[in-house]
Amino acid sequence: MTKIETEEQLRAIYGPPIEIAVAKCLVALDPHCKRFIELAPFAVISSANANGDADVSPRGDGPGFVKVLDDKTILMPDRPGNKRVDTLSNVLENPKVGMLFFVPGMNETLRINGTAEIHTITEFMDLFADTPKPPITVIKVRIDEVFLHCAKSLMRSRLWDVTAQIDRKMLPTLGKMVKDQTAVNIEVGTQEETDQYFAASIAERG
Repeated sequence: MTKIETEEQLRAIYGPPIEIAVAKCLVALDPHCKRFIELAPFAVISSANANGDADVSPRGDGPGFVKVLDDKTILMPDRPGNKRVDTLSNVLENPKVGMLFFVPGMNETLRINGTAEIHTITEFMDLFADTPKPPITVIKVRIDEVFLHCAKSLMRSRLWDVTAQIDRKMLPTLGKMVKDQTAVNIEVGTQEETDQYFAASIAERG
């Protein structure tokens, strides 16, 4: 097995990119992209620190929880969480981020690459007045590249297919897994109790 180390070696295997895959890349949001973000209740955001150490973080709220400020700018709320602030810390060192938006029941996704900043200004915070709890900060992303991604990966995974969902009991509760992985003495509880805990946390803190 040969290790691939150059672009030339890579292209020798894969060939040039498909024409439409290059042509569909936009430098700003069009009406279709805006509508996609408006319908998306879930997204992931990737970042890396100055050393290139990478991280990816899931984000979710109601549909349209990420706001479109203009054709080149979107705003993602940062909600209360575990206070690791991995994404935010990375953005301070390296503002380049990648994002992937999902709409339940839709196999296509939306990809955005851009440059991020962290804000607390009232102008941005007020845009999230329609949510039960205000964000702590807002991640402003200036778009460099945006494009729709085809359905094949989600079709292969059957992500939205209810018949493909596992029985939750196939894995222990989060508390049990974390207790096994660490020396922290935490209450394990049942899956129902875990779900109730997080639901209460969302209701209280957002």
